[in-house]
Amino acid sequence: MDNQMLNELKERYNIVFQDVTLLEQALTHSSYVNEHRNMQLSDNERLEFLGDAILELQVSDYLYRQYPELPEGKLTRLRSAIVREDSLSKFAKECHFDRYVMLGKGEENSGGRNRAALLCDLFESFLGALYLDQGYEAALRFVQQVIFPRVAAGDFLREMDHKTRLQEVLQRSGDVTIEYRLTNEEGPAHERIFTTEVYVDGRLIGSGQGKSKKLAEQDAAANALASLES
Repeated sequence: MDNQMLNELKERYNIVFQDVTLLEQALTHSSYVNEHRNMQLSDNERLEFLGDAILELQVSDYLYRQYPELPEGKLTRLRSAIVREDSLSKFAKECHFDRYVMLGKGEENSGGRNRAALLCDLFESFLGALYLDQGYEAALRFVQQVIFPRVAAGDFLREMDHKTRLQEVLQRSGDVTIEYRLTNEEGPAHERIFTTEVYVDGRLIGSGQGKSKKLAEQDAAANALASLES
């Protein structure tokens, strides 16, 4: 285990692992395990599974208490903005996990150290390892230090409004015409599902569904943003 990593965790987050092998596993990508089979290592995928569940619970609990006025739908969208891949990959970089993850040569050479999906998994696996090593409260303190201040500062509230975000992205290079078209309605009156397509200058860039026309437009905008970002 890299001593610099251990020192950073202690200095920045007051975290000292009792079982360092858990931290090592959290930082071990499957590509490294595949290239070092003789070492009988374990990758971080199981820890990622655990950390994902812990993080969703902690963020859900925080949002429920922090925003008592928000309805379920908006809480869900806000949580999604916080725990989605690109958000968690940024947190992983802020924690410098990208510097210490152990990758196979192929993954390293293909830019894996900067790949959002890998970094997202890395953040979740670290949280899972911390939970196993020191319990739920220790994992929560880490999330309180790294994630919750950004939420309280409003960094993710704007991301809930996908239509506004899409407009900002599309108009960076000048004015464009953005149009949302309702294409379908189905289901009984109390459970209607609306389908909407979003066009820019007459070109289809995304579609979405929702239980109202507004939600369908937001979903279409979110899918268009995801497509543009990929």
